[in-house]
Amino acid sequence: MEESSIIYGMRPVLEAIQSEKTIDKVLLQKGLGGPLFKDLFIKIRENKIPFQYVPAERLNKYTRGNHQGVVAMMSAIEYQDIHEIVPFLFEQGKVPFLLILDKITDVRNIGAIVRSAECAGVDAVILPLKGGAQLNEDAVKSSAGALHKVPICRHSNLVEVIEFLQSSGIEVVGVTEKAEHTYYEKDFTQPVCLIMGNEYEGIAWDYLRKCDASVRIPMVGTIRSLNVSVATGILLFEITRQRYH
Repeated sequence: MEESSIIYGMRPVLEAIQSEKTIDKVLLQKGLGGPLFKDLFIKIRENKIPFQYVPAERLNKYTRGNHQGVVAMMSAIEYQDIHEIVPFLFEQGKVPFLLILDKITDVRNIGAIVRSAECAGVDAVILPLKGGAQLNEDAVKSSAGALHKVPICRHSNLVEVIEFLQSSGIEVVGVTEKAEHTYYEKDFTQPVCLIMGNEYEGIAWDYLRKCDASVRIPMVGTIRSLNVSVATGILLFEITRQRYH
């Protein structure tokens, strides 16, 4: 990771948070204390910034500077709020087309998915605050710049987001191999939000049980699984087909 994409030291990281810089994650050395650290930790919690306690050796891999036990990973993009985007879409007369990605951890997959989402006309992509890939410059490159074009939202409580979307008249559809119906049996012409899970665990049960409907991609081969970016692309362009052709 380039040093330009990190900030280190207690005071610089605290000042970055206070100036509302977009931070993906803060790494904290185990055993830190003192008044300045207390102020920093309060701001991290207040701003719901993901953090992780790590040994000093890991922090030393990011910088040779005096990090004082604190390294912040800066985001390559600016996040938006889905609670502001949805009313704006309806005011514009649009039929919302949204995408939730549940703990997709590979930056190349994230980049490929957002690139497909931009091409398919997705209005916003929603990510969990914790558990997903860091949207760094590698992710931006993988997306061919689409991460700067599609609104990206990051929220700590995706159950609340799902309930908000549903109360706004948006159908939430989970994509899972366990679904009874295939995706081409589903009408996607109304306001919709797809949920895609990671390749190993799928969609978390807390989210899947909240879905209004679920669909699967039919498989006839022996492997019977797809890369998540490929699977997402199939669904996105089925929605585009139904809406524009």
